[in-house]
Amino acid sequence: MRITPLNEIVGCTIEGVALRSANEDEFRQIHTAWMQHSVVVIKNQKLTPSEQLKFASYFGSPDIYPFLEGLEGHPEITHVLKKPSETENFGGVWHTDTIYLEKPPMASMLYAIHVPSNGGDTLFASQYHAYKTLPDKIKSLLKSYKAESRSDLEAVSATRLNRSSRLNKKASNSFSAIHPMVRTHPETLQKSLYISPAHTCSIQGLNAEDSEALLSELFRHQTQEEHQCRVKWDNGDVALWDNRCLLHLPLNDYQGELRSLHRITLKGGRPS
Repeated sequence: MRITPLNEIVGCTIEGVALRSANEDEFRQIHTAWMQHSVVVIKNQKLTPSEQLKFASYFGSPDIYPFLEGLEGHPEITHVLKKPSETENFGGVWHTDTIYLEKPPMASMLYAIHVPSNGGDTLFASQYHAYKTLPDKIKSLLKSYKAESRSDLEAVSATRLNRSSRLNKKASNSFSAIHPMVRTHPETLQKSLYISPAHTCSIQGLNAEDSEALLSELFRHQTQEEHQCRVKWDNGDVALWDNRCLLHLPLNDYQGELRSLHRITLKGGRPS
């Protein structure tokens, strides 16, 4: 197994392992790399939905995504699809997955079935590094603050419209949750900034003007290029990322081409 960091801050690729037949030692090596790099991209895989679920289950319990129906026979797997005729891409804003739930998912996994010939990369931003590089004054301030995140904000809701034919019965609901703005990772014990530009709408205890000003400042900071890596997809890639310490942004720069992936999210606990 060969593990290659994408940069010094976040991300790595893994080659030389077949997930459908991986052993316990290989799983442990992948888990160690995942904890160290936050997002791992495992190259050149061939997985059935059942095999993808089996691999995901090594890291946690697969969950049901609240806005899309899953695959027939595999409700935990959703189809992340952009057709050549579509212009909006699903989730095409900076976010961490479903932060608007009381217990957001700890991780997400994408398996690339068909990716564009050019474009369609995903950016990931380390929120460990975003927190670490905040001024001490802001770090101290955020210790006492919680923020509300919602599922129905306009920017992120617009990215779901192309999939309206596969919305599940909960799609008409809106979800909201209040979480600490800084959370401690339960495994690495590192602190990370925990807000989502696509979902976080207000800071508890601040008036609307002050809340908007601070959130805007933090959104700019947490998505700076210095915190990022860029994942260039190939067919057969499997990416596993940690929602507890990352933001991600799927780029929408491949108009007229198909992009098709299978996604699994893993259940998480209440942020603290």
